[in-house]
Amino acid sequence: MQPTPFMIDRKQARRRPDLGNCHIRHNPYHRNYRRPPLHLPLPRGLPKILVAGIQGTANGRIDPIDYHLHISTMASSSLSAGQVSELQVSGDFAIKSEAVAPKLDTSQWPLLLKNYDKLLVRSSHFTPIPSGVSPLKRDLQTYVKSGVINLDKPSNPSSHEVVAWLKRILRVEKTGHSGTLDPKVTGCLIVCIDRATRLVKSQQGAGKEYVCVVRFHDKVAGGEQAVARALETLTGALFQRPPLISAVKRQLRVRTIYESKLVEYDNERNLGVFWVSCEAGTYIRTLCVHLGLLLGVGAHMQELRRVRSGITGENDDIVSMHDVLDAQWVYDNTRDESYLRRVIRPLESLLTNFKRIVVKDSAVNAVCYGAKLMIPGLLRYEADIEVHEEVVLMTTKGEAIAIGIAMMSTVDLASCDHGVVAKIKRCIMNRDLYPRRWGLGPKAQEKKKMIKKGELDKYGKANEATPSDWKKGYVDYNAASDAEGLVATQPESSAMAVDAQPAAPAQASITEIPSESDKKRKRKSEAAEDAAPAVEADGEKKKKKKVKTEDGVEREETAEERAARKAEKKAKKEAKAAA
Repeated sequence: MQPTPFMIDRKQARRRPDLGNCHIRHNPYHRNYRRPPLHLPLPRGLPKILVAGIQGTANGRIDPIDYHLHISTMASSSLSAGQVSELQVSGDFAIKSEAVAPKLDTSQWPLLLKNYDKLLVRSSHFTPIPSGVSPLKRDLQTYVKSGVINLDKPSNPSSHEVVAWLKRILRVEKTGHSGTLDPKVTGCLIVCIDRATRLVKSQQGAGKEYVCVVRFHDKVAGGEQAVARALETLTGALFQRPPLISAVKRQLRVRTIYESKLVEYDNERNLGVFWVSCEAGTYIRTLCVHLGLLLGVGAHMQELRRVRSGITGENDDIVSMHDVLDAQWVYDNTRDESYLRRVIRPLESLLTNFKRIVVKDSAVNAVCYGAKLMIPGLLRYEADIEVHEEVVLMTTKGEAIAIGIAMMSTVDLASCDHGVVAKIKRCIMNRDLYPRRWGLGPKAQEKKKMIKKGELDKYGKANEATPSDWKKGYVDYNAASDAEGLVATQPESSAMAVDAQPAAPAQASITEIPSESDKKRKRKSEAAEDAAPAVEADGEKKKKKKVKTEDGVEREETAEERAARKAEKKAKKEAKAAA
């Protein structure tokens, strides 16, 4: 069966409305240019109405590849197997080179890599380093030691007891939790293990959500509506004093209630259930007392459950103590890691609400050593970063490096070619997981060789063996600033001092902020000055020691009397030693 050509042009489109507007423009930006009619092969016996589905792109252009794909999908039900095979043989099926790369869909990527394609791109080029691994693919020992557990705390044991039990069950060195729950309170308790304990402080300050059962001491006059109005009144910044039985000092403090909602009210039993979203450190027990005072009947907290801590809620992989115990038992007896990996989550799961900054692999270890992130080490960044906002620095594999403070906004990151992107607030990744990539420039390499030869001391400073060419050409900026300070404070002659007097205020304004080394030097000199008068005073006391005469008059001891007294004392000491 020979394929017959068919032609779709503007005239046919006018005669056959069912074909739609199928004329093709070669250049969509040129209004008057029209592409010549396109001849495409059509198998004999194919219903022409199927051509209506072949529309190409939105501007009416028909691509041969799209045509063949439409033919194969739409006509597969009406064609025989022989016709389909002949169509596949006769068609020119191939992937053509395109200038536009296909869009990457990262909506299902894990943890910090989710929606990675929506980040703004500073640079796409970097040299991958075969170090580090995706958080979900870490070996089990590393996975456990950098993991967190969303634990459903049972009633009766305290938070510290629960954390100590988990430490013993998992056989780890360190554990911490995201905020103390009272012994009778249940719900979300985020337990951090080993390396993840570096995130404990940030999690303790995160917001919390609770569901509380409150018991009123008498019938509420307005019923459910009055309780709802009272709860609405107790929102915003409130004064609170910790309860009588508490582990902190009972000082008046301000805590914020973000939102509260009455879930249920039983007028017969005088019980109410409400949900509250509040600041960390809020006492719900005190809130219940205030609610009773506001309604004029008195109230106390009957039961409490935490349903959310930070961004982790009771529906986010919450596990019980039995789950943790069983998971460790399964691994110990069957070497099956799956249960343990399900119970423990990577620490990156606590950082998904932070704005992200992606760092080059070559800059990762420098950040781990406390260096600030500079513009050359930046790959991608979030769209709405503000100055002094907390951000998370991450690798290209999705590992969290550190929590930092942004020093530039998104606009600055897009326009600047140098400067500090972020300074480090809390480092999370261990050092030397990635190789060192600093000190590899020509000047640094030469400096290392000179230190090895002894031409520089171990700190890289000049000594007696340093060549004169190095002293002339190399600029040590720290030493230069010290020298400027010495020149400003120690003029060579009185004439220079007289000339320098008018310029003193300007110099003072320049050196207004002293460096750390200057502060240390100043403290040492002040300590020496304080010690020197004390020594002089002691000497003066010894010189001015007074003796009494026979008449009872005090006078100063002479040098001969002092020498005789010392000789007598020495003789007594020797006689005592001989005895």
